[in-house]
Amino acid sequence: MVMFGPVGFALPWLLWALVALPILWFILRAIPPAPIRRRFPGVALLLGLTDDESLSDKTPWWLLLLRMLAVAAIIIGFAGPVLNPESARSGDGPLMIVVDGTWADARDWRARQDRIAGLLAEAGRAGRPVAVMTLTEPDKGPVLFQAAGVWAERLAGVQPRPWEPNLEELENWLAELGDAEFETFWISDGLERSGRAELLESLETYGAVTVFEGENTVHALRPVVFEDGVVKVEAIRSETGEARDFSISAIGLDPSGQERELARADLRFGLGEETADVAFSLPPELRNRISRFALVGVRSAAAVTLADDSLRRREVALIAGREDREGLELLSPLHYLKKALVPTADLIDGVLSDVLLANPDVIVLADVATLSEGESRDVAEWVAKGGLLLRFAGPRLAASDISRDSEDILMPVRLRRGGRSVGGAMSWGSPKGLLPFAEDTVFYGLEIPDDVRVNAQVVAQPDPELAERVIASLTDGTPLVTRKALGDGQVVLFHVTANAEWSTLPLSGLFVGMLERLAVSSGSFDRGEEDLASTTWVAEKVLDAFGQLDDAGAMAGIAGETLAAGKPMRAMPPGLYASRDRRIALNAIDQETELKTTSWPVGQRVEGLGRAAETALKSMFLMAALLFLLVDIFASLGLAGRLRGPRVSNAAAVLLCVMLIAPEARAQDDFAIIATSEVVLAHVITGNGEIDRVARAGLVGLSQVLNSRTSIEPAPPISIDLERDELSFFPFLYWPVTPDQPLPSDEAYGKLNRYLRNGGMILFDTRDSDIAGGRGGGPNGQKLQQLAWSLDIPPLERVPADHVLTRTFYLLQDFPGRYASRNVWVEAAPPDAEQVEGMPFRNLNDGVTPVVIGGNDWASAWAVDDGGNRMFPIGRGYAGERQREIAKRFGVNLIMHVLTGNYKSDQVHVPALLDRLGQ
Repeated sequence: MVMFGPVGFALPWLLWALVALPILWFILRAIPPAPIRRRFPGVALLLGLTDDESLSDKTPWWLLLLRMLAVAAIIIGFAGPVLNPESARSGDGPLMIVVDGTWADARDWRARQDRIAGLLAEAGRAGRPVAVMTLTEPDKGPVLFQAAGVWAERLAGVQPRPWEPNLEELENWLAELGDAEFETFWISDGLERSGRAELLESLETYGAVTVFEGENTVHALRPVVFEDGVVKVEAIRSETGEARDFSISAIGLDPSGQERELARADLRFGLGEETADVAFSLPPELRNRISRFALVGVRSAAAVTLADDSLRRREVALIAGREDREGLELLSPLHYLKKALVPTADLIDGVLSDVLLANPDVIVLADVATLSEGESRDVAEWVAKGGLLLRFAGPRLAASDISRDSEDILMPVRLRRGGRSVGGAMSWGSPKGLLPFAEDTVFYGLEIPDDVRVNAQVVAQPDPELAERVIASLTDGTPLVTRKALGDGQVVLFHVTANAEWSTLPLSGLFVGMLERLAVSSGSFDRGEEDLASTTWVAEKVLDAFGQLDDAGAMAGIAGETLAAGKPMRAMPPGLYASRDRRIALNAIDQETELKTTSWPVGQRVEGLGRAAETALKSMFLMAALLFLLVDIFASLGLAGRLRGPRVSNAAAVLLCVMLIAPEARAQDDFAIIATSEVVLAHVITGNGEIDRVARAGLVGLSQVLNSRTSIEPAPPISIDLERDELSFFPFLYWPVTPDQPLPSDEAYGKLNRYLRNGGMILFDTRDSDIAGGRGGGPNGQKLQQLAWSLDIPPLERVPADHVLTRTFYLLQDFPGRYASRNVWVEAAPPDAEQVEGMPFRNLNDGVTPVVIGGNDWASAWAVDDGGNRMFPIGRGYAGERQREIAKRFGVNLIMHVLTGNYKSDQVHVPALLDRLGQ
């Protein structure tokens, strides 16, 4: 291919024909020859006559120019012009494609995949073996170079990770490279980090290195900070430049348990500024619901910062058994508790009955002995639902009969009458210290100050369960703190007072640490290695590189010392980690992270990710030549005087048809290419804007489920106009039924019947099972009868228990959507389809049911908005989410049935299915 600026020519030798254009110009100017003038007297008889047609003796220059342009356009068009053609890279031998593969790549991962695909295609044409490696997950062992086609098929599995490369792993990988030479293409994320220069130097010893780097600025959020009653979120960027505005979204669960945006604030990077921050002033109830903050419009793990216990200030109710002594504040049962909790928790005062109505996270009873029967019952119910009841001993509790002969429901152990104190009836010789906390207790790892001494306590009665309920003991082995579970909550008893009357514990920092470990405060605890030492943390939620928060699954536990380092890695991705009652968020970046663009050595070859689209210009030049020739025809007719009368109308009509039909034909071609290049789900346009919007959102949600759970990767769904669009391109149509939608025309019915006969499936959804109960008696059901009257629909039956829809991918017996009616209809089985003895399913291999009819409003159950959030609630709590999950599984089964037919009806699958069913 020969290049002329940005345009290349596949057949450049054809351009030599342009040299002949001047010669053609002179030939056309010379033909026809000028007439010879002769004087003839008889011409006088012709004077005054008019001629209907006129001929010029020479072709006008502008008409010749027009014809020259037409010929030139034809020559250039057949020479194969291409705008921005991809130039083939020089080079042979093995090729290593190195991808950073970090969270910073996620922001434009599709462009990186396209670039890698282009490099693989070039390598395939050149016959070069290729190896693809991501720095976040380097391969172990020698590098294996394979055919480019093999890697092209595996490219979809190459994904970025939400952590940065590990230098030790990279060193081990470099040690395994061996001595063979290869060329390297490095797809960089554009961020400067340690080890880059050394890695580049090492790769250059094996051959040339070319770096590909995007131009987009990297944006990220530092961990949130709760200060002065507001939540502060700070954003950073890799390059300073012009001012830019963003929005920060606070995401969490609403009262119905649905995840959605709870608050939003605007953030602005000023001109030349690297950081920008915003403050959220939120009530505690709303703040405690937030699970994460996200930078709107940026797909990256670092554009999401997770909320943990440091943000969720717990609501703690403090109730004392006796009033504060006037003027003796230090002797108040609640004084030291308030001092310890005010910085990290929201305190609630009031009587117990009022406190329970506020539903706090923790209730503290300081030397409260006896509760009424009603109060005791109400508090027990509150604890069983997940509350924490924290009790402190004191003179009242020691003198009462509570939990003596039998264990009180609101006490973790039975107590001896009276108490034990220095100089008392049960005397100590001297105050006692604390034993080191056992490894299996919540306090393990806390340092015990030498000056903590206990002068008095209430003593626990020996019981079989006592040993397992003790979580802190004195040096003589008697319990200091005991705990028991009650339902989903727990009851904890400090066997000393909450003030300094019985011990010096409330005067020490250990008291604050113990409250934090019991999750009484919100987690302002020190997250250093010393505080987290000897603890184990389990991931509850993890972030992927694109900023999506998912369940962690069965991940191994993480040592507290590792978590304290705060550096995400393969074994510890960003996410929310829990240890007993505490939650710590590990984000992709920390407070000290700074984003700097990569500084490559002078002379290093660096190319951009973006490539100008290769555009073939042949059709454009040929269309221009055709346009010139059309203009030439009309110009010639005009010069001949033939643009009068009916001929003009006919020519104009022909030209108008060409102008109108050509764009329509091209639009149909584009539609066909989009619909057939990938699997595409479609829905029928009803004319109701809201219903059509939900239908499309539902298919978007179903496509996402298919993409994440199966090998099907659908393209974005398409809205279908039955009167205009071709249906045969689509394996599946979702048709929501509305009472006022018009009936299709005869031509549309013809297309629908051909579609159903040729293997297509239509899901008719009347969306009225909550009203009509699935019986079809409502207005939507009546409309469905009118719509289906002219359709070639076979006999129907309710979905039988052995229908292939119950097992194409998931094992199902219900097919709910937003509603859960069981009245779902499919093509009836043949009358002779009998079940063979010993087989759980009939052997039905009769293709795909052409229609599925129901009213469960499946689109609303599948629907997601632009942010990937659920659009509509389903039921309440776990039961509702379980129904949504089954609705998604029905959608997966439906599409798998459309694409694979009755494959899962083959008897070869029976043993595996019986094993899954436990039979």
